[in-house]
Amino acid sequence: MALWNEKPNQTPGPAVASSALPGERIPPDRTANDPGLAVSPRRPTPKTAVEGGESVIAANLSIEGKIEGTGNVRMAGRFKGDVRIDGNFTMDSGAHLTGQVLAGIVVVGGELQGNIESARRVDVLEGGVIVGDVKAGSITVAAGSRMRGHVEFGWEDEKGKVKGLVNGS
Repeated sequence: MALWNEKPNQTPGPAVASSALPGERIPPDRTANDPGLAVSPRRPTPKTAVEGGESVIAANLSIEGKIEGTGNVRMAGRFKGDVRIDGNFTMDSGAHLTGQVLAGIVVVGGELQGNIESARRVDVLEGGVIVGDVKAGSITVAAGSRMRGHVEFGWEDEKGKVKGLVNGS
């Protein structure tokens, strides 16, 4: 197989290392069989939410705004704003969110000051804090967690949506 604009009638030479990036040239004397050639593995393509990938807000970040879209989100830092995702939302221990959450499954290990709307499931982990209302299909509360607000769970309509919420009235 010809590489790098070689003429098709040329006799193919030794194989070029597979770690070469498009546009990157490896000198002809450096082949894949050369032990001195460092072959670095390529990074895998980030997974989509369907494949189990997630976006991460690191512990040392503070962000203000809103998060919308599809995919899973894991938060370890501080965020001020609303989260509306078609996926799962996880707050690690030490994370802090001030805003509303609309997601499929919500896991609270940090502190949430705001409401959780229309979740299929909410898990409040040990040390997790919710100051706000929760409306979900089901809720699990661990010993050592705290909550101040109104909770409704188990009230789903025929389509599996939590009644009285976004698209579930």
